[in-house]
Amino acid sequence: MKQAKGFTLIELMIVVSIISILAAIAIPLYQDYVARSQLSAGLSDISGGRSPFESQVVAQNKTTFTLDEIGLKSPTPRCNPLTSQVNGDGSGYIRCVVVGTPKVAGETIQLTRNTSGAWTCDVSAAIENKHKPTGCQ
Repeated sequence: MKQAKGFTLIELMIVVSIISILAAIAIPLYQDYVARSQLSAGLSDISGGRSPFESQVVAQNKTTFTLDEIGLKSPTPRCNPLTSQVNGDGSGYIRCVVVGTPKVAGETIQLTRNTSGAWTCDVSAAIENKHKPTGCQ
């Protein structure tokens, strides 16, 4: 008589349950990683405009300028729209409305300049702390 080869039903069920447990742990972690990377990419898209913004406000004493004048384009792969504003006192912002997964889509990330020239990074209140880029509130 030939000896049977292959897996028993119990062995297959154990393998499937192990894979299910691993997937239940890995998928949420991956989704958090993607959300964090999309916000970081949005911040990267607007960060390049910070120095030109300073130049427009301080060196050229401008109170209005376009995104092109500060080296930014809208939309970008991660921001739609991308906007900026400067006030008469030199304060202003560069803002990105994030395009991405449901965890971050439609939320904003903003670089804000105060009247003394200090910059802060702010994100929408709906964004969880674990998704915020380093240095953003």
